[in-house]
Amino acid sequence: MNPQKVVISQNLAEELTAAIAECEHDRTFILVDETTERCCLPVVGGFDSLRGAQTIVIGATDTHKTLESLAHVWEALGEGGATRHSLLINIGGGMVTDLGGFAASTFKRGINYINIPTTLLSMVDASVGGKTGINFRGLKNEVGVFSNASTVILDTVFLKTLDAENICSGYAEMLKHGLISDETTWAELLNFDIEQPDFLHLQSMLEKSVAVKQRIVTEDPLEQGIRKALNLGHTIGHAFESFALNRKPVLHGYAVAWGLISELYLSTIKTGFPSDKMHQTVSFIKEHYGKMTITCDDYPTLLELMTHDKKNVAGTINFTLLGGIGDIRINQTATKEDISEALDFYREC
Repeated sequence: MNPQKVVISQNLAEELTAAIAECEHDRTFILVDETTERCCLPVVGGFDSLRGAQTIVIGATDTHKTLESLAHVWEALGEGGATRHSLLINIGGGMVTDLGGFAASTFKRGINYINIPTTLLSMVDASVGGKTGINFRGLKNEVGVFSNASTVILDTVFLKTLDAENICSGYAEMLKHGLISDETTWAELLNFDIEQPDFLHLQSMLEKSVAVKQRIVTEDPLEQGIRKALNLGHTIGHAFESFALNRKPVLHGYAVAWGLISELYLSTIKTGFPSDKMHQTVSFIKEHYGKMTITCDDYPTLLELMTHDKKNVAGTINFTLLGGIGDIRINQTATKEDISEALDFYREC
C-alpha cells in the first residue's frame, strides 16, 4: 500500500494545489454530501487548482453509506469522462471519505484520491489509515478495501461549521487514542472543556491524536497485529451503531464512547485495568454522551452483531482491551456471560 501524506494545514489553498500537483490527473472530481456541499464546498470553491473540477453530490449521514450511493459515484465518474488517470477529492466527514476512498480505489481498478476531512471524527479517524468502505446488509463497514489517499489535508477551519454533537463524536476517537497512548494525553483529554472548546488548543490535541494513529498504522498497515489497538471500544460500539441503524441512527463517536464504557469494564475484570481510571473515563462519557437505552432483551441481537466484527476468528468474538493506560492487550476473548455483564454495567452505571 502506497504511503499516505498527512498535512496539518496552515494554508489550505497552497496545500491543496501542491497535493493535486503530486497526482496524475487528466480530470478532477470533487465528492461532497448535501451538507458539505452547502457548508464546506464554498471554502474551496474559488481555488484556482479546482477550476474545471466536476462535483458529485451524495446524500448526507451514515444512512447513505450504501451500495446505491457508491454506484452513483461510479456512474458520475463514468459519465464525467473519468479515466484511470483521473483524481477524486473527497470533502466531508467519515462517510464521504470512506465511501469516496472506496469508489476511487475500485473505479478503473483504482484512481488517485485526496481526502479533506471536515469533521473532527473524520480528521482523527476515518480519513487517516487507508480504511475505505460502505455499510452493507445493516452491518457497519461490511465491504471495503485498504487503500491510502495520496494526501490527507487537515484544516481546523472546518470545525467551526460543526455542532456540539459532531465535536463530541470526533472527540470520542481522540479519547480512545489517549487511552492507548499515555496518562498525560489521557488526562489532558478528560480535562478539556469540550462544551466550549478552545480551537487553538484543540488543534494541538488533534495533531497528537493523529500522530498516535499514524504511528500505529505505519507499523501495521493491514491490521495484522498492533493496529487492532485502534479498535478499543469498537467491538461493542459497532454493535450499538448497527443496532441503532434500525431504530434511530447515532453518530459513530457516540457509539464508540458507549462501547468504551463496556470494554473498559471488561478490561477491569479481565486484564486488570485500574478501576479508578475506568470510573474517571466513564464519568466523562456519561456527562457528555448520555446513553442509548437498551434492555436485557436486546442482548442477543447485540451479541449477534458482535459476531460479525472483522477482528473475530472462527466465530470467536475478539476484543482489544487494556491492562492500563497505554498497556494494550489485543486478541482478547470474552464469554457471552462476560459480555452480558459488561452490558449490564453500561445500563446501570
